[in-house]
Amino acid sequence: MDLTRFRTGFGVAFIAVFVSGCGFFGGSSDREPVETRPANDILDEVLEERRPNRAQSSLFDFFRNRDDAGQVGAVNKYIWNAAIETLDFLPVESVDPFTGVITTGYGTPPGGGRSYRATILVNDPALDARSLNVALMTRNGPASAATVRAVEDAILTRARQLRQQDSRF
Repeated sequence: MDLTRFRTGFGVAFIAVFVSGCGFFGGSSDREPVETRPANDILDEVLEERRPNRAQSSLFDFFRNRDDAGQVGAVNKYIWNAAIETLDFLPVESVDPFTGVITTGYGTPPGGGRSYRATILVNDPALDARSLNVALMTRNGPASAATVRAVEDAILTRARQLRQQDSRF
């Protein structure tokens, strides 16, 4: 009898944790836009830090990590590479790692029937969801918000995987 109660209690607790983690209780389905600094401001700050005759301000600057391995220009290299890998079925038209913009042409995803075109903006050197903005277009207009969200989640998941692979070495 005690084992049955334990299993039932554990099952109920597991389902409650799973459902609450999915955002079922009080989760908002709409994302509010987040104000971030422009990429040009970040680039200016990075260039200022790398200036050769910049005076050191304190002894603690000696212990600070000067080169962030996660940056390409002023963007996060993991998000950048993950975006290119995730959307590899789209032909790349232009890339600019200093402004963080990747523009693609129309392409059809594997197993899909609708063609998409994407513009990706990586606007922050942090490995964070705020750093990524994706705009998807179909031939008939903008793609649904759920599709855009799914693509953003796939890119961020791949970026985390790439970062974990780098940390193992």
